Amino acid sequence: MKVRSPCQAGTFYARTANPLRAQIEECFTHELGPGEVPKVVEDGPRKLIGLICPHAGYVYSGPVAAHAYHRLALDGVPRTIVILGPNHVGYGSALAVMNEGVWRTPLGDVKIDADVANDIVRLSRIIDVNDLAHRYEHSIEVQLPFLQYLYDGRFKLVPICLLLQDLASSREVGRAIAEALEGKDAIIIASTDWTHYEPHERAVRKDLAALEAVKAMDEVRFYKALEAHRISACGYGPVAALITAAKGLGATKAEVLCYKTSGDVTGDYSSVVGYASASFER
Repeated sequence: MKVRSPCQAGTFYARTANPLRAQIEECFTHELGPGEVPKVVEDGPRKLIGLICPHAGYVYSGPVAAHAYHRLALDGVPRTIVILGPNHVGYGSALAVMNEGVWRTPLGDVKIDADVANDIVRLSRIIDVNDLAHRYEHSIEVQLPFLQYLYDGRFKLVPICLLLQDLASSREVGRAIAEALEGKDAIIIASTDWTHYEPHERAVRKDLAALEAVKAMDEVRFYKALEAHRISACGYGPVAALITAAKGLGATKAEVLCYKTSGDVTGDYSSVVGYASASFER
């Protein structure tokens, strides 16, 4: 069996299971988090189509991510989770999915949904099956412990890594995901951080302009905001693909659940990174 081993255990999050569970609980109860550890609502309404989550180290962005996962826990138990992340490291294909095996974290293994992965490849015609793109990339990996904490192996994964993030390609990916997930119990997670290494007030101003486009579910407006304000978000392609897919799957509402910067955590507002969580619902 093919195993994608963790590359960030012990750096972005705790190396072993019990400290990692405690770390996740601290993200939920943190003063910047939702304030409580959620209980999964087994028969939840399943209105969620997608989420936007940050992917920095848990000490920095974990409380913001916890807002998204708190909302997810109250929505029920999705059976398949498609996670879109940017390719920071440059290895592998420009648009890459893994379509077999498991992803391993200190909390165990998550099986890949081969059927959905292969459907997305077939429908998109631009996504490659390529493991190398995922080997050293953290943006998808850091979402998994939160999901495992909530669902303990009751879901399957489709990981898609985007090095190519132009609007046309992101839309094509989103359309393929929407078609592949039609009628399935699934959600989509777009992994991104926002403005990088600018003063807090400037980062907030820029990022909120882009998040207004997210709330409007307008991927064209989103790209225009990125360009007009020179926003250094790293996962803009995953966000655009999610917006496209969410609309294709009948989303009627997008909401920003939490926005903070690293300065809100560290107290250093001179050079920050922006973090946001958001939801898309039917």
